[in-house]
Amino acid sequence: MGVLEGKTALVTGGSRGLGRAVAVDYAKQGALVAINYARNDAAARETLDMIEAEGGKAFLVKCPQVDLASAEELKAGLDAGLMERTGSTGLDILVNNAGGGPMAAIDDTTTEIFEQIVSDNMRGPFYLTKVLKPQLRDNGRVIFFSSLGARHSRPNFVVYAMCKSAIETLTFVMAKELGHRGITVNCIMPGLIASDANAELRADPVARKHFEENVLLGRLGEPSDLSGVATSLASPQMGYVTGQVIEVSGGLFF
Repeated sequence: MGVLEGKTALVTGGSRGLGRAVAVDYAKQGALVAINYARNDAAARETLDMIEAEGGKAFLVKCPQVDLASAEELKAGLDAGLMERTGSTGLDILVNNAGGGPMAAIDDTTTEIFEQIVSDNMRGPFYLTKVLKPQLRDNGRVIFFSSLGARHSRPNFVVYAMCKSAIETLTFVMAKELGHRGITVNCIMPGLIASDANAELRADPVARKHFEENVLLGRLGEPSDLSGVATSLASPQMGYVTGQVIEVSGGLFF
């Protein structure tokens, strides 16, 4: 029996990359996983097939995260899926993973770029947490995702870095608000973990060598490095860890 047997979980941005790794690991550990995604039907279906092929339980919720209205739409899809499969809308684990956006220095940041990055990385997680908070079960888990870029920010990631720093603050605030119910709230800060978003960088031998030389463990991260931490945070054994930002970088730029 897995450590998440009988639990329900929502993983945003769960159709590929790091979100997929978390969703698959949660299902392996016995959770019923709602896989949220915005657009890529093929990738979402592939993730669902991977889970079901190994005997796991999951369902898809297609909805972008951009504002309060989309958060309420996502909640409606989640509730319908949970009610159909469990007879309840109770949620044990909320993983706010979805994010990303274009690179742009401050002089190149248009209003459209600014709003897109803020919606994907800050507005979306904020409103989704707001609307799902009432149905989180006592002793549940909330996990946010920051980025090492919030600490080692570069000029062309200015808005993204700002948003991820805000997510860390949201983590601290929500930990204080939900602690009396036994709900832990933590934030994972990935370093350079292999994903679609950094495929071009990893394919550049010069850039790859630079990063590998600046990782204490001497290698770049794999999705399983991160999903293992996310699974640990969701487990019953981590019920006394809250309000923390946990770096998963192998010691990048330490």
